[in-house]
Amino acid sequence: MDKRASALRNLLFLSRNAKLNPRMKNAMLEAVSLVLEKLLFMSNFKFFSSGAPGEDKAGNTLYEINSFLRGDVLEVPRTHLTHYGIYLGDNRVAHMMPDILLALTEDRGLTQKVVSNKRLILGVICRVASIRVDTVEDFAYGAEILVNHLDRSLKKKALLNEEVAQRAEKLLGITPYSLLWNNCEHFVTYCRFGIAISPQADKFCENVKIIIRDQRSVLASAVLGLASIVCLGLASYTTLPAIFIPFCLWMAG
Repeated sequence: MDKRASALRNLLFLSRNAKLNPRMKNAMLEAVSLVLEKLLFMSNFKFFSSGAPGEDKAGNTLYEINSFLRGDVLEVPRTHLTHYGIYLGDNRVAHMMPDILLALTEDRGLTQKVVSNKRLILGVICRVASIRVDTVEDFAYGAEILVNHLDRSLKKKALLNEEVAQRAEKLLGITPYSLLWNNCEHFVTYCRFGIAISPQADKFCENVKIIIRDQRSVLASAVLGLASIVCLGLASYTTLPAIFIPFCLWMAG
């Protein structure tokens, strides 16, 4: 009897697993697909192309500097973002650049060199930047330059060019940096229109809202939370996120 009972229990366990496994597989597939979507979404926000600043590309590009007016907004489209600056005249552009060296040294000989991608990315992480002056060539890194395109896209009345340039010059120096609240676009729109706004940051926030409101985010976070508990054990640093993150996403959705 014990052997038969044991066999029946085993059959019941296997039958239940046969029913649950497809659901588990579907849940895992949903979670993986959502994670991939999020990774693809985040990969669209690259600061610059892979080439280092100031290399051959910048040296081989000629810009019609004489066509720029003092106070013009210069825009340089990057991989998926646009970098902005204010033209000050005499081949000088004021623009905000994150730079980790500003937090490590006060040697202007080092910090005034063209900011490399590594310095820039670490500066973003550490939230330190400066509004600095570079040549048009160093500002653009060989990319195409658009002039006053923001005037048309934002449909706002611009201040007088001289006032725009003076505003930029007064802000030169070290400044806190934030991708969402204080970036190069905030700097330029403040100088040009008198109000600091960033359509790029607003678009990013809207995309984040879309992801949060997607109910699959709740499922994905719950599955990942359970996986972390299974792999790392039942502890406060695994259990609390596994409960609160799905709950917050559920409430936000």
